[in-house]
Amino acid sequence: MNINTIRAWLGHVSLDTTNVYAETDLDMKAKALGMYEQNQPTGRKRWRDNPDLLTFLA
Repeated sequence: MNINTIRAWLGHVSLDTTNVYAETDLDMKAKALGMYEQNQPTGRKRWRDNPDLLTFLA
């Protein structure tokens, strides 16, 4: 993600302010990923299994 886009989303005037929030290390990344749970409904049909959709997209 472009840091300037993040700056705009947060409403910061300066990239220096945004950089305070954007700095991270590998331990922080590992902790964040460890807290993430992927919740996908079971039995969900994949779009590749839908020939009508593939025809429409083609």
